[in-house]
Amino acid sequence: MAINENQVVSISYELKDVASGEVIDSNLDAAPLTFIVGKGQIIPGLENEIKNLSQGESADIEVSAKDGYGEYDEAAVQSLPKEQFAGLEMSEGMTLYGQGEDGGTVQVVVKSFNDETVNVDFNHPLAGKDLLFAISITEVREATEDELLNGFVGAPASGGCGCSEGDSCHTTEEKETKTDDHECCGSGGCGSH
Repeated sequence: MAINENQVVSISYELKDVASGEVIDSNLDAAPLTFIVGKGQIIPGLENEIKNLSQGESADIEVSAKDGYGEYDEAAVQSLPKEQFAGLEMSEGMTLYGQGEDGGTVQVVVKSFNDETVNVDFNHPLAGKDLLFAISITEVREATEDELLNGFVGAPASGGCGCSEGDSCHTTEEKETKTDDHECCGSGGCGSH
């Protein structure tokens, strides 16, 4: 039986870069990634293919860059004045987090720097990459009314995400590549990362 919108799905996965074959991420030795289908909590290319599977099934799903984290955008690499990074010990390749114009968390990677400017890349680290997910559907169930109302698995009726202060909370994009025991977090809960 195919998976439908508003169902809660749990998956185990290993994620590889198609071009290099490098394993980028895996939750095979951790808790499954759990999400509500149709809420935009995982990349579209993966979610669309998961809808064709059932509990207990496994599949290798290739997701093109455009259906994953998007094509790499050269315009997303910007030069910023170094004084904006005062007090930070800079290194090429380091990841920094800041606040975007919409108030959300923004992740950037330092490409290069000199005494006056820092070149940062606003692209998602997986932008421009075709991805291969080896997944297993470990559970499929109907979402509860509270989960549908709040948009997150395990969401209580109070409108929070159920995480206590000090729990690890991730943005939707981070949840796609990281898992922990508190995957309910996202926009609207735990400080609205």
